[in-house]
Amino acid sequence: MSTMTSTPPGKHVPLSQRPAGSSFRRLKDRGATVVLTAAMVVAMIPLVLIVFEVTRRGIGVVNLDFVTQTEPPPRRDGGGYAAGFFGTLYIMALAVLMSIPFGIATAVYIVEYGPNRLTSAIRFFTDVMTGIPSIFVGLFVYGLLVIGWGGMGFGTFVGAVAIAVMMLPIVTRSSEEMLRLVPNEMRNASYGLGARKWQTIVHTVLPAAAPGLTTGSMLAIARGIGETAPLLLTAFGTGLIVTAFQGSPQGAVPMQLYRGATQPFEAGIDRAWGAALCLFVLVLAFTVVARWVGSKASTNTH
Repeated sequence: MSTMTSTPPGKHVPLSQRPAGSSFRRLKDRGATVVLTAAMVVAMIPLVLIVFEVTRRGIGVVNLDFVTQTEPPPRRDGGGYAAGFFGTLYIMALAVLMSIPFGIATAVYIVEYGPNRLTSAIRFFTDVMTGIPSIFVGLFVYGLLVIGWGGMGFGTFVGAVAIAVMMLPIVTRSSEEMLRLVPNEMRNASYGLGARKWQTIVHTVLPAAAPGLTTGSMLAIARGIGETAPLLLTAFGTGLIVTAFQGSPQGAVPMQLYRGATQPFEAGIDRAWGAALCLFVLVLAFTVVARWVGSKASTNTH
């Protein structure tokens, strides 16, 4: 019989005395690390170049006048996208009111009252809507509201509807995942104290999932701010500040950026670069805050 020897815990074994399989596994691990690191670097190159170019071309344009003045004729220097910023805030405020409450309510129904045939259908169509190109959403709202139903025409409300349709599946899916992370013990404890189902949802489940719900909502807002195609067919766009709820074309930063970048005058193109930088900063800010809220929630949970 052969005698098996074991290495005492904590004792260093020379490399020459280690099994050959261990060296091979370490070699594979290092190789995988190198390949993954190289893939990450390659994937980051386009992002870094985009950020660098947008910052380089837009930083000299963005100032106080850029966010407080309206856009002049394309040939003229100066001016800004005040109408676009106002329209974006106006449209996004309405879109948030239309999408986030309904998205969270839908997620609550799926998690707390499912599973059943209806919740399965809702989840399926939500997944499908997540992958629909934004231009299709714009065409749908254009056909349904702009030229249909008596012809509401272009305006703030129909633009907000289009953005809300884009945001709704993101809010629903992210909220569903956050609600599923709430331990069932918390629900059972609430029921044990005599609370009804709606009371448990309102006073126990939603507060426990609130940080995650906030994160998903902010990511949906970041997605909505940068959408252009749905607004081209619904809000239509204008260079003037419009306060009308509906019936008059409304401006937005993505639309002004698109139209400024596609005309041949250098002054208008420079303003488009400034708008691109502003959109980038807005989306980055919402994304960073959402990640921060999510990390704080995870820390507090543990």
